Amino acid sequence: MAKATELPVVTFDSLSMAELHLMKEGGEQVIDAHRTLKKGGLNVVGECLKDQGTFYELEHYPKGDVFDSESFAQYYYHAHREDRQEHGHFHTFMRADGMTSGVEPIPYDGDVEWPLGKDAVSHVISISMNNPGFPIGLFATNRWVTGETWYKSSDIVSMLDSWQIDHAYPNLAVNHWITGILKLFRPQVISLLKHRDTVIADWRTQYPDLDVFEDRSLEVTGEYDISVEDQYASVLAALEHRNSG
Repeated sequence: MAKATELPVVTFDSLSMAELHLMKEGGEQVIDAHRTLKKGGLNVVGECLKDQGTFYELEHYPKGDVFDSESFAQYYYHAHREDRQEHGHFHTFMRADGMTSGVEPIPYDGDVEWPLGKDAVSHVISISMNNPGFPIGLFATNRWVTGETWYKSSDIVSMLDSWQIDHAYPNLAVNHWITGILKLFRPQVISLLKHRDTVIADWRTQYPDLDVFEDRSLEVTGEYDISVEDQYASVLAALEHRNSG
């Protein structure tokens, strides 16, 4: 049995056919987005930085973030993790109006004001990108990193199916790409969110006098290396195995 601080190895054994087909659909979205961007000599990160002026660490790109007024999904790109082999990363969110009915933030009695009501926002997952503009990792973060409202992992998982960006700013292919990433890597996203809650609970036990959500020594709660090609091939293999079984 893995220690609480260790991320489990993700397998597809317990996934339903519907989940595998959703992942396949996501993979096709990602691959098609890469194809159309490549034909224009473009890439995902470059489209987010285009016409944005000088690239500064910690600034959000595109400026003002990307927001879908129908799904209430949101994302932005920025950079600040110099010790990682990445150019920068995306943060993805769901805003209050897009959350599952009945979902409530966890009880909190700390000193920091969380965005609540219509201003509530839940971080979903972060996507690490390399210099050529391809995804290399997924990671989950502590609350202070994004200034979010904190929801249980199971509540965030309930928001995944409605997370999509379906408009043309800053680029339709980029928005289809990031929507597809959350579908293709759904098992890893869910695993990271569940693990995040375990890490937070363990941290609170170890340091009961600290506000764990604001502890700057706990930033990233878990991280997976990813490959679109490997994940998509594994999904196809799993579907073939199920169909031939």
